[in-house]
Amino acid sequence: MLARSLGVCLLALMLGAASSAASVGKLVVDQMILPVTEEIIEHGITESVAAGDIALLIQLATPGGLEASTRRIVNRVVESPLPVIVWVAPSGERAASAGFILLMAADVAAMAPGTNTGAAHPVVLGVEVDEVMSAKMTNDSAAFIRSLAAKRGRNVEAAEKAVRESIAYTEEEALELELIDFIAADEAALLARVAGRSIQRFDGTTVVLDPVAGPIRPIEIPLRLQLLAFIMNPNVAFVLFSLGMLGLWAEFQNPGGILPGVVGALALLLAGIALNMLPTRYAALALVLAAFAFFALEAKFTSHGIFGTAGVLAMFIGAVLLVDGPIPEMRVSWITALAVSVPFGIIAIFLMTLVIRSRGHRVTTGEEGMVGEIGLARTELAPEGRVFVHGELWNAVSSSPVPAGQKVRVLRVRELRVEVEPVERSSEQ
Repeated sequence: MLARSLGVCLLALMLGAASSAASVGKLVVDQMILPVTEEIIEHGITESVAAGDIALLIQLATPGGLEASTRRIVNRVVESPLPVIVWVAPSGERAASAGFILLMAADVAAMAPGTNTGAAHPVVLGVEVDEVMSAKMTNDSAAFIRSLAAKRGRNVEAAEKAVRESIAYTEEEALELELIDFIAADEAALLARVAGRSIQRFDGTTVVLDPVAGPIRPIEIPLRLQLLAFIMNPNVAFVLFSLGMLGLWAEFQNPGGILPGVVGALALLLAGIALNMLPTRYAALALVLAAFAFFALEAKFTSHGIFGTAGVLAMFIGAVLLVDGPIPEMRVSWITALAVSVPFGIIAIFLMTLVIRSRGHRVTTGEEGMVGEIGLARTELAPEGRVFVHGELWNAVSSSPVPAGQKVRVLRVRELRVEVEPVERSSEQ
């Protein structure tokens, strides 16, 4: 009986200990490093602190991103009230360029098997940079990574080579060179390695993690940040801008449609938000706008395809040059540019042609539709009288006398009276 009671008490103590184990917040960052990434990581740290987590785990997978955003994220990580663990995962992913810098800034750096990191040389596109300026940029980035690596007790020389020589490391090489703390295949292995670990913070203080670390608590990214991250994809921003231009153009050509105008305005506003936060070339944006002007000219004038071809080329070149990103993933891909430019050119020219042709057609309804019709004078017009036209009797006036029974042609309609002229027999035939 006593043994049974002791067993129950021991089980209760174990369950109590397990239930009181501090959790680890987990934030998944699997995107380019952009201004919205700053907000996502800020949200993760804030949520983790509010929940009383012992640490924040950032599962990282990124091709890189903007240097300015990277530096601001690093500042937030090193100033975080709780330790930040950066884990490059899942297998097959990478933390390249800006991702490598975030990995070096972490309190604990880990990688999953089959991942890689490094290749963090600074890149500037769209601007001619001489050797002196290039050296300044490289030295600045090298000093930044040396400072981070030294404060975290990591291999300064290997970290600097990733910046100066764009060297990339596998997870095994990174561990061997002491760029990371350990390799973890999954969350369970990761928790086992960090439980009870003594961590020296960036400010020199030491924190010992709870030896019973867990469970991992996922942190949801707010919908507004998910939407912002989606539209800040350069390909999405370009498509939104093109759709917005097409929608507004359709509304201006056919006022009263409402739906094209509303959709176009919303698409343009979303594209404007994204392009304002991305490194946008506004000259390239002007090229995209010029493309629609070329499409309109092609429909209006007989250029044998010259204006249309110019429009497609302007839209394609403008799209490719639109976002001046430091990595290919931060630019509009040529496939997207081509897939949008050609169909949009065809659609715009087709719609513009329909509008111009419809404007050239003679009106056949209402009072304007009566112009040119042939009627019959029911009374003598000298100069006023009555005529039968369009199935109705109308008060009429003629500039020359018209006897009753003669055919007349309607010149114009003014209020409730038509102006006519006599139809000669030769012209009737």
